[in-house]
Amino acid sequence: MDPATSFTFSADWSLLLGIVVYLIIILVCGITAANLMKRLDDFLLAGRRLGALSAAISERASGESAWFLLGLPGAAYALGFTEFWSVIGIAFGIFASWTLLALPLRRETEKLGALTLPDYFEMRFRDSSRSLRIISMLIIIFFYTTYVAAQFVASGKILNATFGLDPVYGVLIGTFVVMVYTMLGGFVAVVWTDVLQGLMMATVAVVLPIVGLIKLGGPHVLADKVAPLGEGFLRMDGGETGSAFIFGIMLGSLSWGFGYLGQPHLLSRYMAIRQPRDIKQGMLIAMIWVLIAYWGAPLVGIVGAGTFDQPLADQEMVMPLLARQIMPGWIAGLMIAGAVAAMMSTADSQLIVVTSSLVEDVYVKLLRPKADPKRLVLLSRMATIAASLVALALALASKDLIFNMVSYAWAGLGSSFGPPLLLSLRWKKTTAYGVLAGMLSGTISNVIWKNTPTLNAALDLKLASFVISFVFTVLVSLATHQRHSRKPAQ
Repeated sequence: MDPATSFTFSADWSLLLGIVVYLIIILVCGITAANLMKRLDDFLLAGRRLGALSAAISERASGESAWFLLGLPGAAYALGFTEFWSVIGIAFGIFASWTLLALPLRRETEKLGALTLPDYFEMRFRDSSRSLRIISMLIIIFFYTTYVAAQFVASGKILNATFGLDPVYGVLIGTFVVMVYTMLGGFVAVVWTDVLQGLMMATVAVVLPIVGLIKLGGPHVLADKVAPLGEGFLRMDGGETGSAFIFGIMLGSLSWGFGYLGQPHLLSRYMAIRQPRDIKQGMLIAMIWVLIAYWGAPLVGIVGAGTFDQPLADQEMVMPLLARQIMPGWIAGLMIAGAVAAMMSTADSQLIVVTSSLVEDVYVKLLRPKADPKRLVLLSRMATIAASLVALALALASKDLIFNMVSYAWAGLGSSFGPPLLLSLRWKKTTAYGVLAGMLSGTISNVIWKNTPTLNAALDLKLASFVISFVFTVLVSLATHQRHSRKPAQ
C-alpha cells in the first residue's frame, strides 16, 4: 500500500463494523446515564460517587486525547526517539498530580461544597469581588474551545484516512456523537465511556507496535529501515549536544508533565472520587496504565517510519494507516475505533468542564442561586450543545496540527491553574491576589510565547509559562500576605 494514496480509500465493511459497534455502545451509555441526571452535581461530578478504578481509568483516558494515538505517534514518526522525553515528563507529571493535588483537593472541595475549580478558588479565598471565579471561568472557556476543537479535527482525520470520507463530514460526525452522549448522560456517561475508551487506547498502544515490529522482522530490521532518516532518529538526544539538546529537546519535552497540575477536566476526577481513602488505590491504577500504555504510543510512529516506504502526507495519520497495513480488517477497525475513543474521552470531559463554567460559575453563582435543579440539568445540556457548536466552528476553520493545538491549550491551562492550585493547597501564604496574578501571567505568557517564534525556540512555552505563573503567584502572595491574606473558609 502506498500511503500517498491513503486518502482515497473506499469503505471497508469489516473496518466500518468495528467503528459502528463502538459508536453504538457509546450512544447507549449516554442514553442510559440520562436517567440518572437529577441534580447539577450529578451532571458535573456524578454525585461524588466514583470508585478508585473508574476514577483512575477515566482520568487517564480523558487526560490523553487524540494526541495520544495521533499527535504523539505523529511526532515520533517525524522526530524519532526524542519523543520518549515527553513520555518521561508525562509520567512524572501524572504521578505529581495524584500525589500533590488529589487528596487535598478532594477534601477541600467537599468541605467547601465546590463543584468546579472556579468554585474552589472563590470559596477558598472568600473572594467577594468574584474576580477569581470570573477570570478562571474565562480562561477555561478560552483554552478549552481550542482543546475540544483539536479533538473534533482528529475525528475528521481518522475517518478521512480510514474511509476516504471528506474531513468536514468526519468532523461533523465526531462532534455529533460526542455532543449527544455528553448532553444526555453528563459526567456519569463520560466516566462509563472513559473506562471503555481507556482500555481500548492502552490495548492499541501495546499491541500495534509489537505486531508491527514482528512483521518488519525485529529491531535490527527496523533500525536498517529508518537509517536513511539520520543517526539521530534512534537516539534520545536526536543527535544534538549541549544547549541544543538541553533546551531544544529535553526540557521542552519533559515540560509536558507540568500541564497535568492544572487541567480542570482531570482535576474533576479527584473531586468526584467517592472517598479520600480511594485516592491511593486510584493513583496506583493510573500509574499502572501509564507504564503499560505510554511506551507504545511513540513506538507506533517509529515502527510506522520503518513500515512505509513513502513519506506520509500527514504524519499524524501514521497510527490508523499502520493498523490498516498490518492488521486484519475488523481488528484494524477496532484499533481505529481506539483512536476515535482517544478523541472522545477527552472532548466529552472538556465539554463537561465548559458546561460547568457556564452553568455553575455563571448562571447559578452570579445570576440564579436558587434555580430549580431540573432546570439546571436542562441548562447544562443546552450549554453542552452551545460549547460543541463553537468548538465545531473552530475545528472547521483550523489548519493546524493536532499536536500543536493540544500543546497550546495544554500549556495554557497548566500554567494558568497549575501553580495557583498547587500553592493554594500546599502553601499557607498563598493569597487571592497571588492566585489571580498566577492565572493572568500564565495565560498572557502562554499567548505571547505562542505568537513569538523566537521566544518559543529559545525556551518551550509549556515550561516558560509555568515558571512565570509560579513566580508571579509566589511574589504577589508574599507582597500581599500581611495585608490581604485569605484563610480557608470554615
